[in-house]
Amino acid sequence: MHYSIGKFSTLTHLSIHTLRYYEKEGLLKPKRDSSNRRYYDERDYQWLLFILRLKAVGMPIKEIKHYSQLREAGEETYLERLKLLEEHLQVLDQNIAVLLHNREKLVEKINFYKEKLSL
Repeated sequence: MHYSIGKFSTLTHLSIHTLRYYEKEGLLKPKRDSSNRRYYDERDYQWLLFILRLKAVGMPIKEIKHYSQLREAGEETYLERLKLLEEHLQVLDQNIAVLLHNREKLVEKINFYKEKLSL
């Protein structure tokens, strides 16, 4: 299945501007038809979903771009890609630990007020 930029925008819930930005940054590489119009396929869609997951867990665009370049370089970059993802997972785990600690302190404060108010 091929998607025009408008249909791909609708499918992904991203603006056309964002899709063009990702293309400019080298994250997406849509193909061109005989009229030089961009089109995307299922592989582009799956790759974009992965980009969005990386973004959602806080990976900076610069690192996503580096990962994308490694991906384009082929199988010989598997080890480097693995290391990059493992490093980010470590940072993510540290952030989760901080969030859980802060959540615990917030719950303690809520319970303090509930006790004082006899709720």
